[in-house]
Amino acid sequence: MVGKRLGSPDPKRHLWVLGLIAPGCALLPSQLVLHTKLEVFWWIGPIIILIVIPVLDCVVGEDGTNPRDEDYELLSNDRYYRWCTYMFLPIQMIGLIIAAYMWAGDDLSVVDKLGLATTLGFVSGIGINAAHELGHRVEHLERWLSKMALAQSAYGHFFVEHNKGHHARVATPDDPASARMGESLWEFLPRSVIGGFRSAVHLEGERLRRRGHRWWSVHNHILQAWTMTAALFGALLAVYGWHILPYLLLQAVIGAGLLETVNYVEHYGLLRRRRPNGNWARCSPRDSWNSDRLVTNIFLFHLQRHSDHHANPGRRYQTLRTSEEAPQLPAGYATMILLALFPPLWRSIMDPRLLAHYSGDVSQANIQPRKRERILAEYAYPAAA
Repeated sequence: MVGKRLGSPDPKRHLWVLGLIAPGCALLPSQLVLHTKLEVFWWIGPIIILIVIPVLDCVVGEDGTNPRDEDYELLSNDRYYRWCTYMFLPIQMIGLIIAAYMWAGDDLSVVDKLGLATTLGFVSGIGINAAHELGHRVEHLERWLSKMALAQSAYGHFFVEHNKGHHARVATPDDPASARMGESLWEFLPRSVIGGFRSAVHLEGERLRRRGHRWWSVHNHILQAWTMTAALFGALLAVYGWHILPYLLLQAVIGAGLLETVNYVEHYGLLRRRRPNGNWARCSPRDSWNSDRLVTNIFLFHLQRHSDHHANPGRRYQTLRTSEEAPQLPAGYATMILLALFPPLWRSIMDPRLLAHYSGDVSQANIQPRKRERILAEYAYPAAA
C-alpha cells in the first residue's frame, strides 16, 4: 500500500494484475465450454489475444504517461509489481496440468484438443514474456523463476541469448532476433530460431570457460533450463501417458513461434548508428519500435515500451517510459502480429514508417542483404531518380 499512501505515483498500479488474464486463459476453456456448450472456447487463447485485445486497443487507445523521475526508486522497490509477475508462474503451471489431464482423456475430439493446445501455446508464449521480465533481474530468485517460466515452451536457451546476445547486438545485422527491412516473417523465423540457439550455446560455452567450468556442469544456465523442461514434460508424460506428447510439443512450438513473431515486430528494419571508429553506437530509444496502446501494455507488462527497455534494460516494467525519439507502431503488438502473417500487407504498412523514421534515407535501415539493391532502387531519393 506504499504507492497509495504516497499518492499513487503509478495511475496504472491496480491494472497490472490484469496481466494474469494471460495464464488464466489456460484455466478458462473447460468452464466456458461447460456453461455455454460452445466448443469454440477451447480456442480462447487466440480469441483473446488476436481478436479481443486488438479491438480493445482500438477502443481504449493509448497511454502516454510516464513515471516521474523522483518516483523511480519507490516504484522499483514496490514488491506489488514483482508479485504480479511471480503469480504468472503457478497459474501457468496449473493450466498446463489441467490441459494434460484433458488431453489424456477421451471426452474431447482431436479438434478440441488442438484448440486447447493452441490456447496453451499462446499462454506459453506470453509466459516467455514474464520470463523475459524476470530474467533481466539480478536477484537469484527471479532468475530461477525466469527459467521455470521458460520450461513450458522448452525455450530455455532464451535466458542466455536474450540477455547476453540480443541486448548486445540488437538492431545490427549480427543479431538473429532483429528483423531486416524486406525480410518476411516466414524468412525471419528460421533465421532467428536457429541463430538464437547457436548464439546461446556459444555465449554460454564462453562464459563457462572463463569461469573454469565445463559445458556439462551444474553451472550451465542452458542445461538448468532444459532440465526443468525435461522434468516438467517427463512428469506429465509419466502421469498422463505418452499420447499427450504431440500436444505438449505443439503448444511449445506455438509459444516459441509467438515469441519470435514479437521479436520480428520489435526491431523490423531498425539499425543502430555507427561511431566514427566503426563500432556500433550504444542502443538508444530510436532503435526499437514502440507502442503506447494501453491494453496490450497491461497484458504484456509494458513490453511495448521496448525502446526504453533496450536503452535501459535494468528498469523494471512499471518504470519504463515512452519517448518521442522512439519510432511508433501503428497499433499494438496483438494487431501487429496479425499483420506480420501477411508479408505484402506488413510491408505496405511498415516500410513507409521505417522510411519516415530515417527521413527518407533508406540506406540507414537494416536491409535484407539479398534484397538490398532492389530496396535501395525502390526507395531512391527523387533527386537521384
